[in-house]
Amino acid sequence: MKKILISMTFATLLLQGCGNLPILPFLKPYKIDIQQGNYVTQDMIAKLQPGMSRSQVRFALGTPLIVDPFRTDRWDYAYTLAKGGVLTEQRTVTVIFKGDVLDRIEGDVAAGGNISQPQAKSAIVPAAPVVPVTPAASAPVTSPAAVPEKK
Repeated sequence: MKKILISMTFATLLLQGCGNLPILPFLKPYKIDIQQGNYVTQDMIAKLQPGMSRSQVRFALGTPLIVDPFRTDRWDYAYTLAKGGVLTEQRTVTVIFKGDVLDRIEGDVAAGGNISQPQAKSAIVPAAPVVPVTPAASAPVTSPAAVPEKK
């Protein structure tokens, strides 16, 4: 019985000493990459034409992240990416309607033709000035399915 009591006391003293270990600077917890919101690319924005209906815009960009019940003429698409707990990318795109048709686009992704260079992903993207969508010279598209594919 005495041996068990001595060994239990010794084990308790050893475990008490483990509480004072210095924190090792090279051991850090793993932090996952967190994506939130709608990822809107330049190619998605290039598909938009003034005069498109709300359903056509939703088909091209996806369901908006924020739909304000008091301002139904505005859809907001927001996107953030945090890698290792550090915010590395942030984008906002706002689609403005007049009635039920697309009027203009505001935000970080410029409206217009396709851009071959990808957006910078290592820095936070600053807010861009308001960029209105210019009307196309051709006839307006009535539905996304009516657009013939280019081969």
